[in-house]
Parts: sequence; structure tokens; C-alpha cells
Amino acid sequence: MSENCLKNTHSEMSIGSLTFRNRALLAPMSGVSDVPFRQLAWEFGAGMVVSEMVASEALTTGQEEMRLKAEGAGLPIHIVQLAGRQPHWMAEATRMAEQSGAHAIDINMGCPSKRVTNGYSGSALMRDLDHAMTLIEAVMEATDLPVTLKMRLGWDENSINAPELAARAERAGVQMITVHARTRNQFYKGEADWSKVKPVREAISLPLVINGDICSVETARQAMEICGADAVMIGRASYGAPWLPGQVGAALAGDDAAVAAAAAPEGDALADVVCRHYEAMLSFYGLELGVRNARKHLDWYSGHLQQSPDFAPLRRSLLTCREPKQVLATVREIFENGPTPRVAA
Repeated sequence: MSENCLKNTHSEMSIGSLTFRNRALLAPMSGVSDVPFRQLAWEFGAGMVVSEMVASEALTTGQEEMRLKAEGAGLPIHIVQLAGRQPHWMAEATRMAEQSGAHAIDINMGCPSKRVTNGYSGSALMRDLDHAMTLIEAVMEATDLPVTLKMRLGWDENSINAPELAARAERAGVQMITVHARTRNQFYKGEADWSKVKPVREAISLPLVINGDICSVETARQAMEICGADAVMIGRASYGAPWLPGQVGAALAGDDAAVAAAAAPEGDALADVVCRHYEAMLSFYGLELGVRNARKHLDWYSGHLQQSPDFAPLRRSLLTCREPKQVLATVREIFENGPTPRVAA
């Protein structure tokens, strides 16, 4: 690792045979980073995109929801994130993902949700590193694909063990580590503490990705400088802004043309993006599920708009309408005056 990680942001970063086109990655986000959203983020220049969290046992036993989460149709690089608590199911899910076209496997040891941790998956694994390592080893034995690992700082402030887990994962053959700079018990509250990721940097020689409160080029640079990370991962800040990882990545690389290509669309151009996203979701999920799943995205997109007295009824109509043609017409109507888009500068 160089003395100043920012000196390296113009160079390529690779794991195995996969090369990232820049150093701002889209985070795996349950209910968000499905195929339509990842396609848009990739189109706007994200350095890499990762699937939603896929429950390993549910995938291998044929649950349709997990099959959809593991899809990567149309993406030139497809990374599947797997979660679980039993080595057998993690290995089987890895084989299934590889057979379905995955180019890399990411292991989830960072999800803080009670539904996941009560099942001893996600960040609950950081309470028992020996057991966590059995899952990593099972995945490594099941595939020759690059394997990466995403974690939190630890379970709570009294058990910050990310450096130990990262070092053990590197020895097992993991090729990239991502750390969300909060503990599990913080969930998403308070501020991410990027300085607490620096000991992870000191413990490993692998590419290190920092996650948590990265919402702009400035915060990306600050986080990388503070902890010595090689790249950033952008999660919640990309809600309603699939262009954000591309903006940040292009700016970090000093690529002016890519920065321009990833600029936040406005007015009619933004309406075009929202309509394409909506139609892609209907195509991917089918009408009923697509309409339902698209609503949160419509809400996030419309949240960038200037407020006006007549906006609330239009937004309510947008979020409750079940007729696609009317939804598309409403999108065109409410974006006429132009949004206030989230920017990466």
C-alpha cells in the first residue's frame, strides 16, 4: 500500500481476472440493487456492481425470490453476494451461482438486520470468527472464482474484530475486503467512523474498500485518505441516484469525459431514466410485482424534485397508481419543472 492511497486512484484495480473500471463500487443492497438498478448504475459508469444479498439455503432449495436476486442478465461483470450460516449451503449456493454465470462471489458478514442476524448470518458471524472461517473456506473450496468479503467493524464497540477477520480471510484466499465503518449494533445510526478501518488496512495487503456514509467525491476522498482504502462502496446515497457511483469513480480517476457521461440527468433526461427504470422493473418482475417493487424507486427519484403546492397530489398519484401507462405519464408531468438532483461534487 502506498503512503497515500489517493495517488493510485487513476490506476486499475483488479481481483483475479476481473478489472474494475474505476474505484467507486455500487453496494449490495437488499430490495434495491436488483438487475434493473445495477444495469443503470453500470450504464452511468459504476466501477463495479454487486447483487442483492442472496440467502444461500433458499437459493439452493429453489426459492424464486432468491433466484431473481442472484440474476445478472445483461451485466458484463456479475458478482453475487451470498449469506448463510452453514458451510454446506454456502458451498452449494456458490456452485449454483457459478453455473448461472457469476464472475465472482461476495460473502456477506455485514448485514445488521435482526431477521438476518437472528438466523446467525450476516454480521452475527463476527461474534464467532472460527465459525465465520468455516463458511469462507467452504466457498473457497467450491469455486475457482474470485471470492470477496464484506463485513462491519465488529458486533459492537467492545468487539472491533474486523482486522482479525480480514487477516484470516486473506490467508484463506479471499481477494478483496469491504468494511462498513459501523458496528452491527449501530445499524445505520450515527456517523461511520472511517478511522477505525485503518487497522484493517494495516492487517492486510489485499484491496480494501471502505463503505459507510460515502455520498460524494469529497467524502470518498476523505474516507480513502483517512483509512488507506483502495476504493469506496456507495450504498444508500445511490437511492434515486444510480449515477452517483459513476460520478464518484470518474472524478477519482480524473476522467473528465466519464464525469460528464455520469452527470446527474435533469428534466426530460431524468424522466427518460425513471421511465426506463420503471419499464425495466416491469419486464424483470412481471406486472404485479414490478409495480410494487418500483414504488420505492419512484419515491426516491421524486424526492429530488423541487417542492410546490401542487406536487404532493402528483407524488401521491405516482406512488399509488397501479396502471403503468398512467405512472409513466405522471413521471413526465412531475419532472417538467426539473429536479434538484443529488450531485457528487
